[in-house]
Amino acid sequence: MSHATPTRNRPPGTASLWTSRTAVHLVLLIGALYSVLPLLWLVTSATKNVNDFSTTGAFDLGAFSLGDNLTALFDEQDGIFLYWIRNSVLYAVVGALLGSLICAACGYAIAKLEFPGRRTLFAVTLTGVLVPTTALALPLYLLASQLRLVDTFWAVFLPVLTNPFGVYLARAFADASVPDEVLEAARMDGAGELRTFFTIGLPMMRNGLVTIVLFQFVAIWNNFFLPLVMLTDPKLFPMNLGIFQWSTRVTQFPQYNPLVITGSLLAVIPLVAAFALLQRQWRTGLAAGSTK
Repeated sequence: MSHATPTRNRPPGTASLWTSRTAVHLVLLIGALYSVLPLLWLVTSATKNVNDFSTTGAFDLGAFSLGDNLTALFDEQDGIFLYWIRNSVLYAVVGALLGSLICAACGYAIAKLEFPGRRTLFAVTLTGVLVPTTALALPLYLLASQLRLVDTFWAVFLPVLTNPFGVYLARAFADASVPDEVLEAARMDGAGELRTFFTIGLPMMRNGLVTIVLFQFVAIWNNFFLPLVMLTDPKLFPMNLGIFQWSTRVTQFPQYNPLVITGSLLAVIPLVAAFALLQRQWRTGLAAGSTK
């Protein structure tokens, strides 16, 4: 005669061990440490000189040499790091603003305008989201080669203006935040579609547009493979590609170690600042887009 092991019934509303508040906080703490520790290592390492890299621990502070590292960083190769900063700003800031405007216009049109093939166009856009950007590098290179744009600013700038995921988000934001009744009233008053978009649709999509701008900015700022394929002139490199080129010399020339670490720290600061300054807007935009 077998005896079944009695099960202990939990009172209604009682969380299990794996869903308790303590367990959730522990998981969040581990995730936060996983994200913050590399940044902390970057900050401490940027203050070290060449000798301290081999004589101190990962998070130990050596002789404070951040000023010397910054001076060496901007003096290396006749100040080429300043070119890299300029290029990154042009690619990421200007590209994010123009690209987000294009995404907003496309998403608004798909959501609020009636035209033949609208559903097919949106389906193709969703398909584009699934294609990894690295798979497009070779076709883009061949196209840029035909147009004689290889090793120019435009070879990197023009492709970043299009983003299928941004169009998808803009379509969701337009559906959630732009009422059809307001658009109909504007059309009855004689406003054209372009004027309606810029004066009514775009302001109503403001929080969602900030989210798209932030996503575009991060994607372009971290864009590495496309500039690697398109560019050979070091004065056209963005910061991440230039720092990578320096990192390949570290084994032969240890003096590049502080330059790579300090340059990487400067490259991270704009991303942290963008998220910190725009956190309220992009969180509101994500919440609005998630309702659709």
